[in-house]
Amino acid sequence: MYAEHRRQFLKHLSTTGTAAVIPTNRSMVRNHDCDFRFRPSSDFWYLTGFAEPEACLVLLPDLEGDGPGRSILYLRELDKLMEIWNGRRLGLDAAPKALGVDEARNIESLWEDLPECLTGYEEVVFSTGFDADRDRKMGEVLAAVRRKARGGIRPLTSMVDHTPALHELRLFKAEAEIDMIRKACTITTEAHVAAMAATAPGMNECEIDALVEYTFKRRGSTGAAYNNIVAGGGNACILHYVENNAELRDGDLLLIDAGAEWNYYSSDVTRTFPVNGRFNDEQRAIYEIVLEAQMKAIEHSAPGVSFVSIHEVALLCLVEGLIGLGLLQGSAEEVIESRSYTDFYPHRTGHWMGLDVHDCGYYASEGSSRILEPGMIFTVEPGLYVDPANQDVEERWRGIGVRIEDDILITNDGHEVLTAAIPKSVEAVEAACGAPVPEPVA
Repeated sequence: MYAEHRRQFLKHLSTTGTAAVIPTNRSMVRNHDCDFRFRPSSDFWYLTGFAEPEACLVLLPDLEGDGPGRSILYLRELDKLMEIWNGRRLGLDAAPKALGVDEARNIESLWEDLPECLTGYEEVVFSTGFDADRDRKMGEVLAAVRRKARGGIRPLTSMVDHTPALHELRLFKAEAEIDMIRKACTITTEAHVAAMAATAPGMNECEIDALVEYTFKRRGSTGAAYNNIVAGGGNACILHYVENNAELRDGDLLLIDAGAEWNYYSSDVTRTFPVNGRFNDEQRAIYEIVLEAQMKAIEHSAPGVSFVSIHEVALLCLVEGLIGLGLLQGSAEEVIESRSYTDFYPHRTGHWMGLDVHDCGYYASEGSSRILEPGMIFTVEPGLYVDPANQDVEERWRGIGVRIEDDILITNDGHEVLTAAIPKSVEAVEAACGAPVPEPVA
């Protein structure tokens, strides 16, 4: 799969005679002499499937004809002492066969080699702004190649952003990528079902957070796709709440936004359910509006539909529901025009999903919303949030926060809900909350 990704990107680079230098992420200090767990750059992983730090992929399209071009992977050499301390390395000798690259070289020689590698190309793809030292060294490489122009060598004139072309490729998922996202969704399904069954008044958000994280790791996930949100009561009205340390109170709702990765491919799911297992009247009223909005938006999702129209379908349903409850005044058109709904619904209805939970890819093309095509995966996640401090609504509504989110694949003839197995109707959610905690699946 990764070799095919390189082939496609090299094919694009060859149309303009552009080389590419794609480094992975650096190890990052967590505190003192401890690092965060390493996660490769998504673009680098997409092109290599290689998870070690201190690595860089160089792609050199054929300048003389229509050949496949060359791929050179720079990586760490084997080092027995360092491997004893920090883990095994693939090494230069094993890399070409293991990863399908044409050549492997020591990462220590990258900056010395690049002027020669890039000679003859007019442009080089390289992302700036992420690492000042790396940017400086790449500037020195450009200057070194330009000096060769005096000897009749074609000058390297500029660095260009690789994201438009590479991210367009990443937007459309191949079958192997879809399978990985399905696996991530399967693990996420188990975690959410377990959380519904385990939650009870008097517990702490951190206990449910730990159960979700345990399920991800027990099933072999590469980790959580993002920081888990486990938000009880009014905490659910904080969109990116991550403290996850408050008591779960009888009569409150619990919103969990959590998704596993599989081979760094993401899932992204939100479910909201009652801590005591039963919705009260106000909670149920808000929940059913959000659920109806989500179901209508999902039903609308199909090839040929604009991405923004999914949001518009959900928004209209949410606004009509809020007017029906008396939480907003006026017609739906007036509320949408004035944007007064943003007190209750401040975000959009979805985003692309893939190697990054908020995956790459343009949402608009030539000034218009992107049209959905088979192979695209995105979320549909409407929500309603009544701030606990909102004095403009009756007290019975305050502190209710509901979001429902699923992962959607566009198919040739419609869509597939990749997370459909997670309970979502009022009846199914209440049944899941009253169920025995599921036994671990082998």
